[in-house]
Amino acid sequence: MKDPKELLAQMTLEEKAAMCDGRDFWHLKGLERLGIPEIMVCDGPHGLRKKDYDKKGSSLVASIPAICFPTAATTACSWDTGLLGEMGKALGGKCLKEKVGVLLGPGVNMKRSPLCGRNFEYFSEDPLLAGELAAAFINGVQSRGVGTSLKHFCANDQESRRMNGDSVVDERALREIYLPAFETAVKKAQPWTVMNSYNKINGTFGSENAHTQTEILRDTWGFEGAIVTDWGAANNRVMGLAAGNDIEMPSSSGMGTKKILAAIEAGEISEDLLNERVLKILELIKKASDGAEKAEKEGFEFDEEKDHELAKRVAEQSMVLLKNNGILPLDKSKKIAVIGEMAKAPRYQGAGSSQINPTHLDNAYDLLASAGVSVTYAQGYERTLAKAKKNPAHIAEAVEAAKNADTVLLFIGLTEDYESEGFDRRHMKIPEAHTQLVEAVSAVNKNIVVVLAGGAPVEFDWDNDSICAILNSYLGGQAGAGAVVDILLGNVNPCGKLAETYPEKLEDNPSFNNFPGNIATVEYRESIYIGYRYYEKAQAKVRYPFGYGLSYTTFEYSDLKLDKNEMDENDTLTVSFKIKNTGSVAGSEIAQLYVGDKESTVFRPVKELKGFAKVTLNPGEEKEVSLKLDRRAFAFFNTITNDWCVESGEFEICVGASSADIRLDACVNVSAAACEIPDYRESAPLYYTGKVQSVPDDQFTAVLGREIPPVERDRSTPLTVVDSFETASYTKWGGRLNNTMHKMIPLFVKGPGADFAVGIATQTPIRNFMSMSGGVFSEKMADGLLRILNGDKPGKGLRMILSDIPRALKGIGPLMKQI
Repeated sequence: MKDPKELLAQMTLEEKAAMCDGRDFWHLKGLERLGIPEIMVCDGPHGLRKKDYDKKGSSLVASIPAICFPTAATTACSWDTGLLGEMGKALGGKCLKEKVGVLLGPGVNMKRSPLCGRNFEYFSEDPLLAGELAAAFINGVQSRGVGTSLKHFCANDQESRRMNGDSVVDERALREIYLPAFETAVKKAQPWTVMNSYNKINGTFGSENAHTQTEILRDTWGFEGAIVTDWGAANNRVMGLAAGNDIEMPSSSGMGTKKILAAIEAGEISEDLLNERVLKILELIKKASDGAEKAEKEGFEFDEEKDHELAKRVAEQSMVLLKNNGILPLDKSKKIAVIGEMAKAPRYQGAGSSQINPTHLDNAYDLLASAGVSVTYAQGYERTLAKAKKNPAHIAEAVEAAKNADTVLLFIGLTEDYESEGFDRRHMKIPEAHTQLVEAVSAVNKNIVVVLAGGAPVEFDWDNDSICAILNSYLGGQAGAGAVVDILLGNVNPCGKLAETYPEKLEDNPSFNNFPGNIATVEYRESIYIGYRYYEKAQAKVRYPFGYGLSYTTFEYSDLKLDKNEMDENDTLTVSFKIKNTGSVAGSEIAQLYVGDKESTVFRPVKELKGFAKVTLNPGEEKEVSLKLDRRAFAFFNTITNDWCVESGEFEICVGASSADIRLDACVNVSAAACEIPDYRESAPLYYTGKVQSVPDDQFTAVLGREIPPVERDRSTPLTVVDSFETASYTKWGGRLNNTMHKMIPLFVKGPGADFAVGIATQTPIRNFMSMSGGVFSEKMADGLLRILNGDKPGKGLRMILSDIPRALKGIGPLMKQI
């Protein structure tokens, strides 16, 4: 492919406008007359979901076999950037084999609430950890000449109303919590693309938000790549283009192109602006084309068996031992009862657009048996919620197996029915059938090991004295069962540490009273206090703290040294300390470095993660660890100066095995230039105590810096394509349609899956009926539907829809072949 600038000069206005729109669901447009190839993009991020065009159905159910690595919620617990880089390289190899130019991932949204249905796809509640892991993954993929798409930009931290909700978040929380993971990934890895989120950010849709896309992403961070909409996230195409968005996906079937051309003709945007956007697209296509051409000429490494072994190693390094009274590693000479359907049919990945068709799938029962362990099996429960009523026969079988065993391995956790893209959980409990099973088995056997699966924190109200160990396997990918077995048998020493806090109960979470929010908005009233930042400031007890994880060995920390006791804000502080393996087996320890401002004018957390290191040690071995802290480690975002600011004073340097297990600490005095600092001690005092679950309006207004927006849409204005049946529910026909869906859908879809179906049906904006249907649902049909909902000649609206159905029916077949 020729130089993008040369090609741009040869393109017509119409060709340039068309280039800003996808060719179909999974391809960017090419231009044959100029030798510009089209490129394919595919969902990830822990595998490759590429449609198998030889099979019927969408790519959700008909995708090619591909390696399925552990999900981000799992890999984050490895705290291992090198390992994430290896995983990225392997996925880049698969993309080259399948001629995919861009892998759509990773996701670095923050875990504001444990209920977010997509938490399994995100790394952490901490932006530093998420950003470092994402950067490593991106560098791994892109080292193979394949692009990535950093997503979902930004403040997209729930599935409820994700397509048209407004995230109301103060600027400081945005800069300190919700943006830094993106910032780190951009500055350290330069992903080829960044993907917009669906939601509004402080009143403006992500794809139209000049503050986030242009002022921050491009101008402040120096992002060099292309900005692509999430699929269906384009709202006003012209406003999006002006605000910095380059590519609309999937194809709008020409609608976006016409609007761009009309806007240029009307003088609303310039051709120079369009040229800027098209150049970014051409640069993206050239990078992907060059990567594919190099791979074809020189060859590339790709080995599915090696990838499976790597997937197992990633899982081994990521699983977290939460509890152990010494029962683990298992004694192979004992009789073991393996109970729970997930021992044979593992929960190994999330549900939704990231769902991978694995090349192979291990299960724990078969692997235990092949390892020579004497095992019996009882199903214990039905995997799917539709069948998961209390089953006396399953319980009786499990109890009998437990009675006749020395040790019980109990496989329980969250099933696909409980967490998925598209809906949020309503509670943190595991399925009732699993709780009943734990109760029954605990009554007859006092040597129980629980293997817990799931992509997010759960409540542990089922834990009891009979449970001697708990291994959190999270979602371990296709080789996860092998990792579980090797950890249980002691072939692998667990070293994973939690990348998120496990609260005692849902009500303890800082966002409890403001999640998932209102019909129009979700208010981030807790500001900077998410995860451990909140629990420590509010002095709230947690079940398992951030950074926590057990090992089969023990580690001793010593000899903390700071290379200076006083420093200027622009100096770099070197922190060193020693770690020694004081146990009898080799193991890896994840040391965490936190910094806390001992006294500040603005409210701040007790401490924040500013560095980490993973150290592997043989028994008796000791190593020195050295980490560096720059100005940013001591800074907060100053909303008065609109910049990062350090306040002079004493800072505590803490080194520990978790956020709650600090082993070493010291202090350093930092001198900084004087500047005006926000002081909310009178206007928002709750933020200085951390008691932010129920912040009153006046205090949130003070921190937000503006009036709190209305929680419902303005009913005096007509409904538009941005609205959904839910936001239209106050109208006569909107209310009827919304209520009908809420009543009828659960009759056909049972359990939490009904939440997903109801949410999709009632919360999807009308614009997405058009953008996600490839034109099957037309602008004419949308106009007719709006006439009905607005009560503006509903009969005419119905006739408009009906008259367009024959055309729409013809388009359904071609659409299904695309998606």
